[in-house]
Parts: sequence; C-alpha cells; structure tokens
Amino acid sequence: MSLDWTTLSDGELATLSIAGRHAAFAEIVRRYQQPVFRLARACVGEPEEALDLVQETFVAAHQALPRYDGQRAMKAWLSTIAINKCRDWARKRTVRRFFSFAAPIDHRAEAVVDDQVAIDDGAADRQELDRVTAAISTLPMNLKEALVLRTIEGLSQAETAEVLGISQKAVETRLYRARLRLLEKLGGAQGMGVRDA
Repeated sequence: MSLDWTTLSDGELATLSIAGRHAAFAEIVRRYQQPVFRLARACVGEPEEALDLVQETFVAAHQALPRYDGQRAMKAWLSTIAINKCRDWARKRTVRRFFSFAAPIDHRAEAVVDDQVAIDDGAADRQELDRVTAAISTLPMNLKEALVLRTIEGLSQAETAEVLGISQKAVETRLYRARLRLLEKLGGAQGMGVRDA
C-alpha cells in the first residue's frame, strides 16, 4: 500500500520527509517549485540564475526541515528562504560580474512551465511580461521583495510582513513605493506628476 502524497498536508509531508521519506519532500518541491521560481526570477531578473536559486532554496529547505513549524504556511516559509537566497545572490552579483567572461546566458529557463502564464500567449504579451519582469528586477531589493510576495505570489499582507520581518504598515508603504517606481519605469507616470518616492 502506497501513500497518495498529493492528499497530505504540508506539515505531514514535512514530518515524513524528516523521517526519511524522499517522496514526501519531492511532493513539497512539486507543489512549490513554480512559486519559488517566479519569486526568484522577479527578484534577480535572470531565468538561469533563478533556476539556480530555486535549487539552492530547496536544498536549504531540506536541511532546515527539522526547524519547520507545521503551523506556518509552507509557501511563506519557502518564500523566506528564497528571499534570503536572492539577497545573498545580490550581494555576490558585483563579484560575479567582475569575474564573468562568458558569453551572454541564453534563456533556456524560459521553457520552465509557469501556470500563471499560458505558453501560447501572443508574442506581444510575452514581450510585455518580459518588460514588466525586467522593470521589477531593477527595483531596490526592499521594494521588489514586498511587491513580488504580495502581488505576484499572493501572500497576505500579514504573511508578507512575516516573511520580510517588518510590520504590515511597512509592507503597505513598500508596495505603494514599488508601484510608483514601476509606473515611472514603464512610462505610465508620464504627465501624472508622480515623483520618486
């Protein structure tokens, strides 16, 4: 008799994974791989780097699983780990750029299926999505994190505050500032008298 992993709660999967059931952690990865990828891609702006960060996030999560609080949402817990990995990446970015002599990275990671966007959307939609993603990736990290967690990943304001270790009011302020900056970057604030927040 085998378990149907898809019917188990995140807490049950965590417990089974700690007990050595590799299929339980594989189910956690299956459930949360896409949201973690979207979060990482939005933070770093580079799909290949985002794939690496997804892998690092799940390796770190597996190692930290004994410390997981089953009362906390798994998505919020993984988002915290992913945000920390993105922050580490940003710190190392300057050094990597300095030592990078390779040709530009191709965009094979674009092939990762994303449930949020249908593959057969028109080319204009793809270009607009790429333009918005690029604009988000240029935001300061504190604004980008709040925007991605709340708006793209759909965490509540309380969950976003918990992941970032800030107050809910600070989340609200960062979202407002992030949206203003995005409007400016994407050309939507022209003639509206919006100034830098």
